[in-house]
Amino acid sequence: MMDAMTTCALRARGLRLEFPGVVALDDVDLDIPDAALTVIVGPNGAGKSTLLETLAGARPPASGSLEVDGRSRAFVPQRAAVAEHLPLTVRDVVTVGVWGRLGAFRRLTRAYRESVDHAMRRLDVAPLARHPFSSLSGGQRQRALLAQGLARAADILLLDEPTTGLDAASAELNRAAISSEISRGAAVVCVSHDERLIDEADHVIRIEAGRLRPASERVR
Repeated sequence: MMDAMTTCALRARGLRLEFPGVVALDDVDLDIPDAALTVIVGPNGAGKSTLLETLAGARPPASGSLEVDGRSRAFVPQRAAVAEHLPLTVRDVVTVGVWGRLGAFRRLTRAYRESVDHAMRRLDVAPLARHPFSSLSGGQRQRALLAQGLARAADILLLDEPTTGLDAASAELNRAAISSEISRGAAVVCVSHDERLIDEADHVIRIEAGRLRPASERVR
């Protein structure tokens, strides 16, 4: 439970989402606090990624409500498929992160370019800026996608397995970036099996068969 002094970045009530023949989310109530790390855990197939995508607005629920009170969201999937024939560089992919901040017909200003550069440096993908995104390893792609999310400078950052499949150094870079986002006031929500992230979380949400189970909280 959040205390009276904690502000809520995202509130979900009665979320239900169905696939053909399957109830993926069933009566989910959530309060996601600002400036905190919330980790979603559970067995494979429990509905963790589906819940994250619904919180991100990528999957509309069949019923229930989702409130963000005007806060911006950035969603970073675990993997992104890019057609090999598309000439997208790493910098192109990271730059997508600032599009939502630009608005219609606005040019990419120096400030936005610097935001992209800063995000790439934080995730150590600046040396890969001109490389085709499709040529990157899985770990490099994951760091580039997280850099895209950082460039968005969103109020709510939703991450699907941000350290899975990474070497130790890359995983530590991603954890440091997450910590930095929380320090600036962002609400960070991760689906993760990473024991380090789970141990450092302010809130842990467990989901099984599309339903929430008793959650735990940690005070730093």
